[in-house]
Amino acid sequence: MRKLLLLSLLAASPLAFAGPQCTTTDKAQWQDQAKFQEELKAKGYNIKKFKVTSGNCYEIYGWDKDKRKVEIYFDPVTGKVVKEEIE
Repeated sequence: MRKLLLLSLLAASPLAFAGPQCTTTDKAQWQDQAKFQEELKAKGYNIKKFKVTSGNCYEIYGWDKDKRKVEIYFDPVTGKVVKEEIE
């Protein structure tokens, strides 16, 4: 019974749902958030939510140019995609 409880607690842990680690670079070197979002919009993204994650990523929820639902983690320094989920 204790093992089951322990496994349940581990599965519910915030670490189980943590996103990727994108950078350890000082935030002074990151791209400007507003400008970065504008560049994504120019590429056809419709951003519903934008946030900075605990793993130092820019994360968006929204839709791509093909109207597919997306969740994407970007490296805030390079702008490269680190992780992407498309529905």
